[in-house]
Amino acid sequence: MTNITLRAVKILFAVVIGLVGVSVPASAGVAAIHAACGNTSGFSRVNLSALPAQATDTVDLIEAGGPFPFPQDGQVFQNRERILPTCSTGYYHEYTVITPGSSTRGARRVITGSRGEFFYTADHYASFRLVNVNA
Repeated sequence: MTNITLRAVKILFAVVIGLVGVSVPASAGVAAIHAACGNTSGFSRVNLSALPAQATDTVDLIEAGGPFPFPQDGQVFQNRERILPTCSTGYYHEYTVITPGSSTRGARRVITGSRGEFFYTADHYASFRLVNVNA
């Protein structure tokens, strides 16, 4: 990679991270992905106590190491929607938040990150909020 191309990639990366806080262009390379991984500055925050009671149940199960109600719980979350910060495969794991009255897993999930992040989605990965599990 030439110095001009590398410099352009670095500038592009800085602009993108500064604007949205969570996206990394594919051309930014491995170093940029690691820099963005764990950057939660672009997410709205919510206290666990403000979420449905079932979200607290799920967080309690995660912290206890299970057992979980569905076999998919604890599996790697792929982040295909690319809404969460771009991290290496295996960084995120997903867990079901029970939806009362639903005969399926429903749309609610808690996604955990390897650095201790907790994200909540009520709309099956269309949006996420960063959860403060201590409140």
